[in-house]
Amino acid sequence: MPKITFFNLPEDKKETLIHAAKKEFSRVPLYDASIANIIKEAGIPRGSFYQYFEDKEDAFFFLLNELTKEHKYIFIHILTRNKGDIFETMIEFFRIIISEEENFNFLKNTFLNMTHRIESTFSRSFSSNERNESFEKFSSLIDKSLLNILDANELFYVLKIIAAVTFRSFVDKFARDLPIEEAMNSYLIEMNLLKKGLYRDIPEST
Repeated sequence: MPKITFFNLPEDKKETLIHAAKKEFSRVPLYDASIANIIKEAGIPRGSFYQYFEDKEDAFFFLLNELTKEHKYIFIHILTRNKGDIFETMIEFFRIIISEEENFNFLKNTFLNMTHRIESTFSRSFSSNERNESFEKFSSLIDKSLLNILDANELFYVLKIIAAVTFRSFVDKFARDLPIEEAMNSYLIEMNLLKKGLYRDIPEST
């Protein structure tokens, strides 16, 4: 979490620092990133960086958390528009993420250097890692009548399965540099296979 001095910065200086950090984490993965490059791009002394962030991991996870918030908003909007259909929502969400030009290199470096903390942070875009109040609010938007499940506990594990498949598909797309449509076709096959076991009635995706 950034320090209070970061949040007290004028908006233009804050955006300059965010842009510099994002540029560096888009160039290379977190553990290869250089604070020297960030401060050079931002035009600040090295000491100032540590007035705003604990270290480069702090800066990276701030950016990832902010992106996750944006993605969660998008996901909930799609889920609501799709009347709680979790599979159709995941398919649409997957396409949006892999089509993001602005965040492409940042996401590529993130997914190709995945850690448990990174996965846990990003998964908040479309699921919850724990059975808590956040999960209850999220699950209330899902049309559970479409799914072959007994209770909220089974829904929790269904979402974990979907998340695991989705993460592997993200990694596959970025690792193999797949064209969008090829990545989408593979993901659709996987989602439709999951539907066969999890949907009460199985609508085919197009």
